[in-house]
This record gives sequence, structure tokens and C-alpha cells, in this order.
Amino acid sequence: MSDTRSYNSPLREGKARETREAILNALYRLMSASCMPDEISMEAIATEAGVQRRTVFRHFPTKDDLLTAFWPWLNELMGASISPEDVRDIVKGPQEAFPRFDAHEAAIRASLHSRTGRDMRAGMVASRRLRFAGALAPVLSELSPAEARRVEALAHLLYSASAWEVLKDYGGLTGAQAGEAASWALDTILSAVGSGSLTRT
Repeated sequence: MSDTRSYNSPLREGKARETREAILNALYRLMSASCMPDEISMEAIATEAGVQRRTVFRHFPTKDDLLTAFWPWLNELMGASISPEDVRDIVKGPQEAFPRFDAHEAAIRASLHSRTGRDMRAGMVASRRLRFAGALAPVLSELSPAEARRVEALAHLLYSASAWEVLKDYGGLTGAQAGEAASWALDTILSAVGSGSLTRT
């Protein structure tokens, strides 16, 4: 009997991963099609995924649990790094990520303009701040706390989907051009900080 359980366990685990992926993919397709994730029900997600409603709840007990899992899943799907380790990672981040946002534009815009999308991103704010603070620490160490907060806040802004959208919609840029512009701005600001030439107020 123990041999049977040992043999079946990897199959069950594989099936569970496959089902979880199907559910996340279903949410992505619905979000991309409707751009109204707030109105996407768990029933609709189950139907799109081709599973029973109870199966969705078995993997994600609440919709909040599903959305919490969805945002990092989407970043992984896009191949966008959400874990900068140093200043270089932050500077090059927009240039790498923004063209990928173009390929998933509907879902990215939905995440920016919906309650559920904001909730997804809000759940990652604390960990994102810690990662950015660690990556920027060598450059910001000589600044006052107030100056360091301002520079760090600008880094968050410029390396964000919000910056991608504004540069596209108001600047008329493609995702690639928007990424180049944001990376250039980050490099300019952080180079000025590193050289000590940042104007202090």
C-alpha cells in the first residue's frame, strides 16, 4: 500500500500543478479579454479553466488568495524581474520589462485600473520596498534619510507599470522606447547621487 502511495504522489502533485496553472491562465485570459477583473467571478474562472468551481476553491480558498498568487505568476510569465539585487538591476529594469508589458498590455492595464489589480500589487509593496532599499543602499548611504526616501520613491515610480503606461499614453512611446527613457532617467538620477552632484534642498 505504501508503494502505491509513493508511486501516485508525484502524479497527484503534477496534476495539482497543472490544475493550478490552468486556473491562473484562465484568470489571465479573462482579464485580457474584459479588462474588468473586479467583475470576474470564481465561477467564470472555473468555466474558463475547464474545472469545477470547488476545484478552484481547493487551490485558492478565496479570490484574494487567487489574486495574491496571480501577480507574481504574471511577472514570471512575462519574464520580468521583480527582485533587483543591485543598482544595475534597477537601472536596466524598465528597459527589460516595459517591452514585455506591451505583449501583455490588456492584463497590465487591468491590473492598474481595477480594485483587484491594485489589491494584487498592494500585497507586494512591503517586499518590493525591502528589495529596492537593499539594492539602492550603496548609492543612498551618503544621503540624508529624507533625500534617500525621495530618490528611492523615484526609483519605484520609474521602474513601474504606471510609468510604462504614462510614457506610452502621454509620451506616445512604444514599450521599448518607454523602457529606454525610464532606464535613462534612473541612470541619470542615480549617477548624480553616486557622484555627489545631486542638488540638495
